[in-house]
Amino acid sequence: MKKPIIKVETSIENHSKTNNSRRRFLKMGGLAVAGSSLLLYGCSDDDDMDPVTPPDGVFDLGAGNLGILNYAYALEQLEADFYTRVIEGNYYKALPDGEEKTLLEDVWYHEVIHREFFRTAITAVAPDDITPDLEFDYGDLNFDDRDSVLATALILEDTGVAAYNGAGKLIDVTAANGDVYLTLAGKIVSVEARHASAFADLINPGTTAFARDGILVDLGGTGLSYDRATPPSEILAAAGGFITTEFTANQLPTD
Repeated sequence: MKKPIIKVETSIENHSKTNNSRRRFLKMGGLAVAGSSLLLYGCSDDDDMDPVTPPDGVFDLGAGNLGILNYAYALEQLEADFYTRVIEGNYYKALPDGEEKTLLEDVWYHEVIHREFFRTAITAVAPDDITPDLEFDYGDLNFDDRDSVLATALILEDTGVAAYNGAGKLIDVTAANGDVYLTLAGKIVSVEARHASAFADLINPGTTAFARDGILVDLGGTGLSYDRATPPSEILAAAGGFITTEFTANQLPTD
């Protein structure tokens, strides 16, 4: 059987040679994920990797590890969509070549890779039960304004860290690939935390904002030194303001 081919589609065109190289890296990185210990086999070269939208009713994320994967996939769709809009906006386009512009582009690539990983992983095991392509509305968020973009990016990244921390304990490591899912979630959450620190430093350079106390919690009187772990119900309630596609999470644990 053939390994699945990951389709990575973006709305960004006419990038420089450097960006074309990054796009090739993105595709190679996605294929490396497909060839990992998840052993995502069973898709032919002609298989359509697009999610299946339920013909009737409202999609539910599902139960068990599938539900957690669908949950993470929904959040990664949001982040990938947000950063795609960022680099289509005038704030990004007006930036001179340098660290800030590179950071935004790199975060965009990371989030697209994360989204495509979950698309591939879920399609390999449950092609008829994957979260559909979601639509988003950011209200009056001004993607041409630096302060608005960076503040929202920081909120999304902090939320992502709390979401992965909260979902990790819900993964059944005794189920098929459960231990692999948990390991990969740990790898992704560390990247999300780096994103959050980078954006915090952009907003308040030369300070300790990258490790600010406001995002940390105390466990057992040890002091503020741990990231939050937030249950899916709270994360979805917070992110729901951006997501216009209706879905439910009735089978996921509430805490």
